[in-house]
Amino acid sequence: MLQTKYLLVGSSHAALEALAAIRMQDAEGSVLLATRDPAPPYSPTVLPYVVSGRSDPQRVRLRGAEYFEQQHVALRCGSALASLDTAARVARFADGEPVEYERLLLATGASPAVPPIAGLKQVPFHVLRTLEDAVRLRAALGGARKAVVLGAGLVGMHAAENLVNAGARTTVVEMQPQVLPGYFDAQAAGLIAQAFEQRGARVLCGQAVISAAPRGQGFALKLTGGERVEGELLLVATGVRPAMDYLAGSGVAAEQGILVDRRMRTNVAHVWAAGDVTQAASFYRDAPVVNGILPNAVEQGRVAGMDMAQDPGAKDYRGAVPINTYHFFGRQALSVGVDAIEGGETSVHCDAQAGRYRKIVLRD
Repeated sequence: MLQTKYLLVGSSHAALEALAAIRMQDAEGSVLLATRDPAPPYSPTVLPYVVSGRSDPQRVRLRGAEYFEQQHVALRCGSALASLDTAARVARFADGEPVEYERLLLATGASPAVPPIAGLKQVPFHVLRTLEDAVRLRAALGGARKAVVLGAGLVGMHAAENLVNAGARTTVVEMQPQVLPGYFDAQAAGLIAQAFEQRGARVLCGQAVISAAPRGQGFALKLTGGERVEGELLLVATGVRPAMDYLAGSGVAAEQGILVDRRMRTNVAHVWAAGDVTQAASFYRDAPVVNGILPNAVEQGRVAGMDMAQDPGAKDYRGAVPINTYHFFGRQALSVGVDAIEGGETSVHCDAQAGRYRKIVLRD
């Protein structure tokens, strides 16, 4: 059986930051980094730019093979974690031999949350979570005259912009009453939706898909409002959920994500977790939250790696802070923190004609 001191499962920002922190303290301990992704590490944040053609899929790597060789790290790609025996400290993978570890980091990220829509499995559709997904979606853009995006989060809205720019008549369907729910307030979201409509897109908020069915060379969707929407390209961008199916029987506690303390330790000895798979402390709230954004993943990975390597400079995780930047049609939107809080003071400036909006929420 393969043995390693540090087993890092995942290959995005959290795992790579943990690896760097470990090597700062422990240059000799054996490290195996295993990832379900068949490609070497890349950032999920570049996927919209691969779809748009602005980024070459061959040039978006976070780390190359030479980096892992220099760090004396064994890299295993295309290897999905299947199960854990935390008592024996053994990880089993779907396509390879089991691995015995001393210290384990779970940084397995998140997977697309595809809603249980009647008939959806009979209709070809895209998701956008991996580099392979982005390459497939890019290839499909040119041939689509009519496209539908389910979900108006960051992924869906980025993709909708790419579809509009590619000349497709694009419809965005969002079950919440606004686009980008959880990222911007209703007034800011309204200005963003307006920019899409000015470019010819349809934005249907407060609508859910009841059913999907093949229609000619494409598909037809039935919405809760009674309307039927047809298209040739369908992207399902209805969110993600932490990828933690392998936890069954492991004893590792999880709710919406893997529960961790401020050192990113789970409830099981010798097991840490970081990144999109975690439910971690919040900067603003008492209860732990799932907040899958890059800055949080980087900090969580660093905290976990330092703690795993017993670095005397290890510090607690400060808590998740929502930070989101969004570029669309040459414009920019930014949100930091929360847009409403009890006992806070709010200042709003809006110039709808110029497309400008500013909101500041303060609390002592």
